Amino acid sequence: MEQTLSIIKPDAVKKNVIGKIIERFESNGLRIVAMKKLQLSECDAKAFYGVHKDRPFFGDLVAFMVSGPVVVMVLEGANAVLKNRELMGATNPKEAAAGTIRADFAESIDANAVHGSDSLENAQKEIAFFFSQREIC
Repeated sequence: MEQTLSIIKPDAVKKNVIGKIIERFESNGLRIVAMKKLQLSECDAKAFYGVHKDRPFFGDLVAFMVSGPVVVMVLEGANAVLKNRELMGATNPKEAAAGTIRADFAESIDANAVHGSDSLENAQKEIAFFFSQREIC
């Protein structure tokens, strides 16, 4: 059983599609074992996305992620990292397969509705960024 981190980003929260996105996870064998809604600070966003700090889009990414509340979740299931990435679709919603979260709910490559861990190693780090072990049930 794997765990992965999912973030419903400010654009999707603002569109009020949190429940629709959660339903995609649950109906595809992923169980939510931790969840909270929060407002990232600039410091939080810079730390979380620090791996991208030298990329030209870093400033815009940080500004977007602090522009409104997000919903962070720990998803659990068989092959959770891969399953979540399949459900999300390509980063650019114009390239995302029909029926994926990004194809259905994202506005652009920048406002792309969701984040998901890209590996088990990163999932563990990202989960620990947002959740203590006692918050995960």
